[in-house]
Amino acid sequence: MASHHDVPELITHDEQVATTPGERAAEVLLRPFQRFARLQVAGGVLLIACTVVALALANSPLYDLYHHLLEQPLGIFFAERRLSFSLHHWINDGLMAVFFFAVGLEIKREFLVGELAEPRKAMLPIAAAIGGMIVPASIYAALNAGGPGSPGWGIPMATDIAFALGALVMLGNRVPEALKVFLVALAIVDDLGAVLVIAMFYTSDLALGGLAIAGVFTLALVAANVAGARRALVYAPLGVGVWYGMLTSGVHATLAGVIVAMTIPASVKLVPGAISGVLRRGADKLDQLPADRRTDPMGAERVAVLERLDHALEQAKPPLQRFEHAVAPWVTFAIMPVFALFNAGVHIDASALASLATPVPLGIVLGLVVGKQVGVFGASWLAVKAGIASLPQGVSWRQVYGTAWLAGIGFTMSLFISSLAFGGTAFEDQAKMGILLGSLVSALGGVWLLVRGARAASERRTL
Repeated sequence: MASHHDVPELITHDEQVATTPGERAAEVLLRPFQRFARLQVAGGVLLIACTVVALALANSPLYDLYHHLLEQPLGIFFAERRLSFSLHHWINDGLMAVFFFAVGLEIKREFLVGELAEPRKAMLPIAAAIGGMIVPASIYAALNAGGPGSPGWGIPMATDIAFALGALVMLGNRVPEALKVFLVALAIVDDLGAVLVIAMFYTSDLALGGLAIAGVFTLALVAANVAGARRALVYAPLGVGVWYGMLTSGVHATLAGVIVAMTIPASVKLVPGAISGVLRRGADKLDQLPADRRTDPMGAERVAVLERLDHALEQAKPPLQRFEHAVAPWVTFAIMPVFALFNAGVHIDASALASLATPVPLGIVLGLVVGKQVGVFGASWLAVKAGIASLPQGVSWRQVYGTAWLAGIGFTMSLFISSLAFGGTAFEDQAKMGILLGSLVSALGGVWLLVRGARAASERRTL
């Protein structure tokens, strides 16, 4: 009986293993950027719709029902153990772990073969992201120093890649492709910074038992990687184990997603240049096999060859890329919209509007609108002037400044950090107001600056 172990019949010795890790990564892991950008645009539109619905529900007669639904308890039973949390808790600690898994995959891929893989290219978005985190956090901290709102300093550090890139992509050819790549790389580093901030500063008392469980499952994931496991069926159960350990450890459970992502293999076992040869030999074998179309259109031998071909092609796709492509639509069109639906709802009345002048929302608005543009643009300018980075080809300083405004769209990660800093208090609603206002102003300002810059450039070319 034929099995997957018969693949060597189709793959020659020279084709089985890529020459170097660098070649494997560069040839196979290069991200389909345009597909990613289209996904973010569509996801951004859905996020806006869910945000509008959340705000409408929170400011309608259905508010009590909306709030009651958030607090509805849901439990999972296994053996003698029971996990029971509110719907809101499951979304923020469960579904968002998958979101962080996707973030982790993006971070790993970007450092392997993206803009962050080459030191010279990486320095500009890294510097921009660091400036875009330090300045907003400093503005917020200065306004809330010593006050009850001081824990929220991490809120204005975030950049929402779906909204920010979506706004940039919708400008079409008015902005160069290199500017979009710069924004993505900046947002990836920003996400990495947010992950580190959550891990170090938004963690409750540690429980060593939970950490031990997470550690054991993490070691099992590493062992699976080293052993050559490439199937989601291997990594998914172990990943759930890491999540459970983190959930009971005091470290926020969503960080399990990033840990699991770092263990996903990024190598291939069949380089792209060898695929055509494998397919030709497979096609030749199929042509040599007789097929009795009256009784069995395919035949057992023909099916066996197709299975071997399928397995061979599987070796040409790195698990990192396969998992990222598989999970991205779920994150973009399900998890993030659900998170927005159950986290963006804030009751807006006269007192809520008046609270915008208080330190928490004011610090967030100024952090996102002023801090992001000053931090991103200022750090970029300093990095270029210091000679450690250079502007991407075809990108102007005016476009970098407009993009710095778009980096002030915090939303998803900002809302998430606000729930960690102020969950269950009056400050959480104030933070939401600041996030929504700051993100809206940043989006409108960034788009206006970039459109105006594109028109001015077009007019100069026609003179």
